[in-house]
Amino acid sequence: MLRIDLTAHEARAIGCLIEKEITSADQYPLSLNALVNACNQKSNRDPVLSLDEATVQGVLDGLKKKHLVVERTGFGSRVPKFAHRFCNMEFAGLKFSAQELGVICELLLRGPQTPGELRTRTNRLCDFADAAEVEATLEKLSKRDDGPFVVQLAREPGRRESRYAHLFSGEVDPGAAASSPNASARSASAADSQSRLARLEQQVEDLRRDLDELRLLIDQLTDG
Repeated sequence: MLRIDLTAHEARAIGCLIEKEITSADQYPLSLNALVNACNQKSNRDPVLSLDEATVQGVLDGLKKKHLVVERTGFGSRVPKFAHRFCNMEFAGLKFSAQELGVICELLLRGPQTPGELRTRTNRLCDFADAAEVEATLEKLSKRDDGPFVVQLAREPGRRESRYAHLFSGEVDPGAAASSPNASARSASAADSQSRLARLEQQVEDLRRDLDELRLLIDQLTDG
């Protein structure tokens, strides 16, 4: 496997550069300001960040040392602009199909996701005929000779599909998904819902008993 180990902020920056290369080719490469805005977008990002220019410049400096980002000048502007060398470039070691790149981009931008979520969220980046095609792409990414690049996580309580995570930020424990903060929050929410349901059922049962007693009293009064 070609070893790439990204920090969380580096993964966000690379994901943004890939995304904008595909969806906003006329504005790519990105200036520092444009990349800051892309990293801090409130849509299509999880978690939502609030990075300043100094932080993103530090991220870019780290990525340049890893030969994953190149600084370019020109393009009708004196402002430096930045392009990724993560994959599909002349000297990049990684080559991905459009579908593979779309999946990886979304995983870099939003973290672990199910095939259904990926099918919906990659529609700006590539085309999938159905969820089965997404699953086939994930299977390829998990078994490529130069990979693996994704891993299937343990299915969380209340979910019909398992989520998948990228492996560009180190190893991922497939069984740790169920204990993640989001999973814990969902589990707590489910437990709270069950508790409320139990209380409602008890209230309905009490009302039925009161109604039966009232009917019995009315019958007795009528007979009397």
